[in-house]
Amino acid sequence: MHPEHANLLGNVHGGWIMKLVDEAGALACMRHAQKKVVTVAIDSMTFRQPIRIGDLIVLNAEVTYTGHTSMEAEVQVIAENPITGERTHTNTAYLVYVALDDEGHPTTVPALVLETEEEIKRMEQAKKRQAHRISQK
Repeated sequence: MHPEHANLLGNVHGGWIMKLVDEAGALACMRHAQKKVVTVAIDSMTFRQPIRIGDLIVLNAEVTYTGHTSMEAEVQVIAENPITGERTHTNTAYLVYVALDDEGHPTTVPALVLETEEEIKRMEQAKKRQAHRISQK
């Protein structure tokens, strides 16, 4: 990360990290659906550790839930010191996207293929998060 990404404390600005997280989540969902997507929800994002200027930011984004037109992506943020290789998990966020057809209308997405017990468990957890989101409307 560069100095222009810093806040007044000399750490990477949280808004910049949120932008990167949104882009990573969107790309994971676009790859899955093979469609354009729009962000419809971002669950809370807690910044556990600062990311310092000069750190590399590693973003791991994975689709964890698919509905009819919506998808949830889990994005893990890791700061890595490029000199020492030390990695620090700074936060995890869950974001929801809706796939769009060529006219900009919501369109169906393919279901996730769940192959392992871990994937099944993650999908069940994601279904609970989605049900909670829907209940908040």
